[in-house]
Amino acid sequence: MNLLTPPARVAFIGMGVMGAAMAANIARAGFALTVTTRSQGRAQPLLDAGALWAATAAEAARGAACVALCVPDTPDVEAVLFGPGGVAEAAAPGTLVIDFSTIAAGAAAGFAGRLAAQGVAMLDSPVSGGPQGAIDGTLTCMVGGTAEAFAAGRVVLGAVGRTLTHLGPAGSGQICKSANQLLITSAMVAVSEALAMARKAGLDPAVMRQALLGGSARSAVLELHAKRMLDGTFDPGFRAELMRKDMRLAVAAMREHGVFAPATALAAQMMEAVVSTGRGGRDCAVVAELVAELSGI
Repeated sequence: MNLLTPPARVAFIGMGVMGAAMAANIARAGFALTVTTRSQGRAQPLLDAGALWAATAAEAARGAACVALCVPDTPDVEAVLFGPGGVAEAAAPGTLVIDFSTIAAGAAAGFAGRLAAQGVAMLDSPVSGGPQGAIDGTLTCMVGGTAEAFAAGRVVLGAVGRTLTHLGPAGSGQICKSANQLLITSAMVAVSEALAMARKAGLDPAVMRQALLGGSARSAVLELHAKRMLDGTFDPGFRAELMRKDMRLAVAAMREHGVFAPATALAAQMMEAVVSTGRGGRDCAVVAELVAELSGI
């Protein structure tokens, strides 16, 4: 495959918080942009800036050198790619598909195989860095697929991310993303417990956090999520219901590969509890509120 460079046309499917920001950065990089999503209103800022609208994923894919998508879950990706009016109906041989969604690794590998049968390459490239990283174009892209497809898509990936890592064959990016979500969620649970302990022991949790930031416990979760926990600001962000979905994927990956995974199991249980107590629409850091409540705070 040849390197994809501006002004090649990129179709972007999915205009959620992450997808709209990534699509905007792809357009700023000089690529011609076509967009589609379930609600055209979400795409209006991009349309006002010159992007073309497509009524279906197939229409978006027709004539595009690259098709990117960012949708919530595995069934959504399958529908966009292979459902009625899907990408597979119109993507020409030589097209590159980049899926920025977080989905099951086995499904990602299967989708790549189905597309390869019609001459279309696919990368799974789940991302980390949150909405601000998507806006700033500084996401971490964890990429699975062939080395040839990764090389072809580097400029498109570089429009949305600062750290681009090719991890191996199709599905590898999703395994890495499961590891990412496990580490974040486990750390959030631990930080939630630490802050609750500070309160119950009569310490100022904000002062304790500052002390911990000066030592080996320092982490992005302690720096960023703990601030939200202390302030009680749980506007999403990254919704707890999406983190629950991601932790279910992590549990499935651990089980599939025969890993003893008590931390994964506990982190997943906590996200289930967060959502089942009506907090699913709030930022995933709201796990601290649940821990405090169960601690009698």
